[in-house]
Amino acid sequence: MSALSDLETWEPRYASRAARMQASEIRDLLSIVEKPGVISFAGGIPDPALFPLDDIRAAYQAVLASDDRANRAMQYSASEGDPDLRDWIVGYMAGKGVDCTRENILITNGSQQGLEFLGKLFLSPYDTALVGAPTYLGALQAFSAYEPVYDELRLDDTNRTALSYQDAASEAGGALKFSYVVSDFSNPTGETLSLAARTHLLRLAGELDIPIIEDNPYSDLRYDGEPVPTIQSLNLQACGSINGSRVIYCGSFSKVFTPGLRVGWICASEKIISRLILIKQASDLNSSAINQAVALHLAERCYDQQISKGRASYRLKRDAMLKALSAHMPKGASWTKPEGGLFVWLTLPEGFDGADLLQKSIAGFGVAFVPGRAFYADGGGKNTLRLSFSLPDIENIETGIRRLGALIGEVATPTP
Repeated sequence: MSALSDLETWEPRYASRAARMQASEIRDLLSIVEKPGVISFAGGIPDPALFPLDDIRAAYQAVLASDDRANRAMQYSASEGDPDLRDWIVGYMAGKGVDCTRENILITNGSQQGLEFLGKLFLSPYDTALVGAPTYLGALQAFSAYEPVYDELRLDDTNRTALSYQDAASEAGGALKFSYVVSDFSNPTGETLSLAARTHLLRLAGELDIPIIEDNPYSDLRYDGEPVPTIQSLNLQACGSINGSRVIYCGSFSKVFTPGLRVGWICASEKIISRLILIKQASDLNSSAINQAVALHLAERCYDQQISKGRASYRLKRDAMLKALSAHMPKGASWTKPEGGLFVWLTLPEGFDGADLLQKSIAGFGVAFVPGRAFYADGGGKNTLRLSFSLPDIENIETGIRRLGALIGEVATPTP
């Protein structure tokens, strides 16, 4: 048998799920937008100017100050996570109307790992997951490896029945397993589920007897309006106990402190958490003990301060983007007006293609964004764009939106 030539490569036979694993369009974009002169509205990346670097340095020094504490922080630890950090999260969840104990909390490597674990726990091939259109791209990536079918979850202005969801799942060849939502300041649209939509979702999930995954990493970044109760807290009011709740809450410290710590959590019934702990043990044994200790140090000392800093900074950036859109977008474009979070969703007239527009925008105008199609399980949304205002400064937000508006104005809108 001859040796492989320089032009040939060998690959093994992969599992069928490997075909469902695709690179994130956002991650691929990041290497492009780091070029000098490109104004990026692409990644929903926290502003590093807000990172509490002095507090982080002090936290690591405090954790490493004594040999005993340093040895614990450098060692393997419990798969469910640091008990003191979990207790802090218990208090945090109580502030959101959720009465729970540390046994209801699992620490994960960012909320993204939590989504991947939940996909692994619930999905078999051909099972159906209910997701929005659009929805968070990272969730689609986390779930798709387990070969599900997606059905569009409709909560507003719909007469779709629970039976129609069940029938569609049966026709797809599997069972209906869960619904997934980003409840506050959604990625990608920036929109928040209304109280009526949350109540509708709980009623629908009850009729279908499925869990709800409530992904909520942006909830503290509210700039206007009144907070809406979490779906999990609404469910507890009805069922009386976290251990009777069908809602699984995913939280994260990434948008408050820094993504570099990779500390997130899941809050759910003890039965669900116990199964997720087994997945955690088989995956990476435990999240970094030292990073959990640092996250706790920061949470106890400067959580509220960081929230205040983030709200003040991102509010100004959001306002700058909304003002620039009003000033520079041509007729026919529309956009969301989020009360918090990091994103604005731009919808262009039918006939525009966000992917084509992106190539022209980067090459000729030095502006990057994420084409909206990436956030649709069915590949729809060609005429939509996600714009993040978190990273660029106010001057660049104005410049970038002005350039983007000029490009859109130059592109002839095809006849419907």
